[in-house]
Amino acid sequence: MGFSSDFKTIQASDVHADAVKRKEDGWRYVQILAVNKEEGINLVYSYMLDGLLENLVISGLASDHHMDSITDVFLEAFVCENEIHDLFGIAFDGLKIDFLGNFYRLSTEVPMTIISPEKLAEREKQRKLAEKKAKAEAAKAAKAEAGEEAADISGAKPGEPLIDEEMEAKLAAMPPEKAAKVRAAMEAKAKKAKGADGEVG
Repeated sequence: MGFSSDFKTIQASDVHADAVKRKEDGWRYVQILAVNKEEGINLVYSYMLDGLLENLVISGLASDHHMDSITDVFLEAFVCENEIHDLFGIAFDGLKIDFLGNFYRLSTEVPMTIISPEKLAEREKQRKLAEKKAKAEAAKAAKAEAGEEAADISGAKPGEPLIDEEMEAKLAAMPPEKAAKVRAAMEAKAKKAKGADGEVG
């Protein structure tokens, strides 16, 4: 008789019903494997029948996820379920032999889900860079918007002076925050124009 293996995906909510069906059909429980991935914890339930090892994969679980225990169907699964709870944090509801987090003597809580200090520092660095980039883009967009509003309101062309009295009246009618942006854009434009006029050709 040959040996083969297969991988299939399964929803976490379907694991217990699948175990019941497999027990009825004569499948043998092999193991439950946990793997820590970037997107979360993957569980792999393995069963064997007539030389076929079938692996059912659940992807991206949170470390505090609750699973239905299959120990009422395959009692021997209590070893893997206790181990996964202690090392990865996933809880198994209805576990028939529950060590209550004492299956292993651990120096740190759920050690297999801890991110290394280097990886944590890199994630924090990337997060800060993304925030800085987003702020810079928002500021740039606000500045561009204020500049367009200043030009539209004044009707002035680049290099032309703005009409003080008319602009003051229009600025006074605006919300204070918007008026401040427009005023800042006008001042920047005036400085730029002044600098251009002072250049020697």
